[in-house]
Amino acid sequence: MSDLPRPGVVERLSSTPSETEIDAWHAVVTAAHRHDMPAGVPGPGRVETAGQLRVPAARSRIVRLAVPSPGGDGDGYAGVALIRLFEDDVNRRTAWIGRLAVRPDQRRRGVGSLLWHEIRAVLEREQRDSVSLELEIGSVGEQFAKERGFECGLQLVLYVQRIADEDGGEAGDEAGDEIGAPELPDGYRFVEWTGTVPAANAALFAGVRNAMADAPMGELDQQPMQWDAESITAAQRGFVERGGHLFTVTVAAPDGTYAALTEVGVRSPGDLRAQQYETAVAPAHRGLGLGRAVKLRMVQLLRAQETPVREICTHVADDNGPMRAVNKLLGYRPERSVGIFQAKVMER
Repeated sequence: MSDLPRPGVVERLSSTPSETEIDAWHAVVTAAHRHDMPAGVPGPGRVETAGQLRVPAARSRIVRLAVPSPGGDGDGYAGVALIRLFEDDVNRRTAWIGRLAVRPDQRRRGVGSLLWHEIRAVLEREQRDSVSLELEIGSVGEQFAKERGFECGLQLVLYVQRIADEDGGEAGDEAGDEIGAPELPDGYRFVEWTGTVPAANAALFAGVRNAMADAPMGELDQQPMQWDAESITAAQRGFVERGGHLFTVTVAAPDGTYAALTEVGVRSPGDLRAQQYETAVAPAHRGLGLGRAVKLRMVQLLRAQETPVREICTHVADDNGPMRAVNKLLGYRPERSVGIFQAKVMER
């Protein structure tokens, strides 16, 4: 007997979904990606899908919803949704939809509406005031969301930096070859690692990570998390447990504190595109070129590790002028516009 849920209802998967359930979920998200995304944008890998379903993000609980295909008999899913319920103090009243996808051949049959109805029910039970998700500007997903009360709270542009050619050779000046090696002011030095942050670095790393608290958040209820040694270690460990490869470059200041950081993650082995997660410079150390330096050093690190990565993508808010300037200098090119859309669930 198949271990997929019964057809005709929205089912909640357990925190330990079976391989069959993961395969069925992955089939939906990859089919939706191929149908909806521009050509050349890499889709999610199976390791990434399994990791998202089995290992929650830091200070969060995950709800996994699936609508079985109408054919039944283990015929897979028609649609899936993943909800991240934040548990940190500043975000306990909001939530994030990490995935909402309907198989292209099952659209316009009420599957998306069925999932949204169940998402709202979950959020109301959890007493969440609002929920957000990321959408491509101009996509069918944006239209679906707006019809259900979502509004764009933060406009972003996704930029891509080419760091290697198809044969693995260096990609030229887009990766910084013509603008020099990373340079630091006197007394500053790089500190870097792969995987989970070492215990001796965790508190210092958390300190500079909190510099993201002044990053633009637009009209969103969601706020940057506040980090300490324990939570930042759990966050990086979780990424590794989900099957990803994580690379971190920081800059230690003359007084021993960390002045800047950048994180890049490869979510499935063999991925050609890595995701830039955070780049931050502590307020007291801005204006010294540290943001540019850590990004250049990250390119060197990825090349030295001989990863399959050929490019790095990053999201930058339209009103984050300093980071947009750094990315332009490093050869990032805009690929597409996205937005963080938010809907109110409960008014207070």
